Amino acid sequence: MITIKDIARVAGVSHTTVSRALNGSPLIKKVTRDKIEKIAAEMNYVPNYSAKSLVTKRSFTIGLFFSSIDQGTSSSFLVDVIKGISHVLDENFNLTVNGIDGVHNYANIQPQRFDGILVMSQSDEDNAFIYHVKTMGIPLVVLNRQLEDPGIMNVVANDREGVKEAIDYAVTQGHQRFAIIEGKPGFKSSTERKQGFIDSLIAHQLQLNSSYFAAGDYSIESGYAAMSTLLELPDHPTAVFCSNDDMAIGAMNACYARKVSIPQQISLIGFDDIMFARYTNPALTTVRKPIADISELGTKMLIQLLQQPETKPQQLFVKTSLVVRDTVAEI
Repeated sequence: MITIKDIARVAGVSHTTVSRALNGSPLIKKVTRDKIEKIAAEMNYVPNYSAKSLVTKRSFTIGLFFSSIDQGTSSSFLVDVIKGISHVLDENFNLTVNGIDGVHNYANIQPQRFDGILVMSQSDEDNAFIYHVKTMGIPLVVLNRQLEDPGIMNVVANDREGVKEAIDYAVTQGHQRFAIIEGKPGFKSSTERKQGFIDSLIAHQLQLNSSYFAAGDYSIESGYAAMSTLLELPDHPTAVFCSNDDMAIGAMNACYARKVSIPQQISLIGFDDIMFARYTNPALTTVRKPIADISELGTKMLIQLLQQPETKPQQLFVKTSLVVRDTVAEI
């Protein structure tokens, strides 16, 4: 196995210089670093991370924690999160993916195991975990859910405003009878999206019909079931807002099963703008929540915290946007 001493011998420098160069130390001139990296590549050098961890007392591991992986986290959401993170993390770091609801002993969350932690928070119940991480002094960035604590780095999108914009648009198309298929109970995103829906109806002085509030849990199956219930009403809504795109796809299939045409007989709006939204038939009108961008920005902030621990926490907002496609008809 090639070691840094072998590289140092070929490069004509000390092994300390090689170690610093391969770790990106600013103490090493660029020309020297480039030379050492070229030699290391030619010699097929593979870093020994176990030894490196012992020397640097770092784990080279970033922990990604969702509120839950099994409950309320769709596969498309998971993929977008990891995609955004992978744009930033290089081969020097390992990424572990976990659900907070699967952590039975917070004592296992230690600085020795994680250089930094990203929390894709969906529920206020995550706070106990978040404050444990903060207390342990592990660099931390919380994504997706807006926190009240200004002492924690936070990257979020304004779901509420995004939904209000979408319903406002449907109102301009002549719709007045709106239903909502809600997200998973207890998730902050579900509450914010429902509130945006209500905000728009109140602003336009439209009726809040309790039978038009259908339960969901962010799964395709729940979207199908909720839409089936709405279609059985004697006077069904003309437009349905689904709290995520997966449920909108389920709702769309429920309409097809009952030969209810979209958007001629009922209009649909989703949330997230997952990759499949543009390929449904008809293409789904939805609110784009740039979760990959949120994850990428959050990872950049975490790397900055690792490199510059004195960085002051801040709350960063990433804007949502309405993507108008083919599932909202003018009536």
